[in-house]
Amino acid sequence: MRRLIDIRASNRSQLAGFAKMPDLAFFLKSIAGIAYHAEPVLVPPVEMMRDYRKGLLGWEDYQAQYLALLAARGAGTELAPEGFDRGCLLCSEPVADHCHRRLAAEYLQSSWPGGARIVHL
Repeated sequence: MRRLIDIRASNRSQLAGFAKMPDLAFFLKSIAGIAYHAEPVLVPPVEMMRDYRKGLLGWEDYQAQYLALLAARGAGTELAPEGFDRGCLLCSEPVADHCHRRLAAEYLQSSWPGGARIVHL
C-alpha cells in the first residue's frame, strides 16, 4: 500500500484516537512512508450514517441512497483510477459486508474503464 484514502465522515473526531486526522497522516508518513488523502466525494453524510446506525434506515435503503449520492457527485468521473493505485480505503466499519467502503470500491470498479481490483483486508 502506498496511499490511505480516508472516507470517514468523522475523521477529526476525538473518538478516532490515534486514527484522527492529522495524527494518522503523520504516523503513516513517518512510520511507513504511506501517503494520506481524505476523499470527501466518497464520504456519506453524517445524518445518513447516524440514521443507519440507529436502525432508522435499513441497509437496502442506505445502500441505495449512498450509491445515488456517488452518482450525483460524479464519483466515477471525478476520481481517477491512478489516485487509487495501491491505495486502501479507510472507514470505521470493521468488515466490508455492510459498509460504505465496499460500496464505494464496487461503484468505482464498475465506473472505470478496465475496472479495479478490490481486496478486502
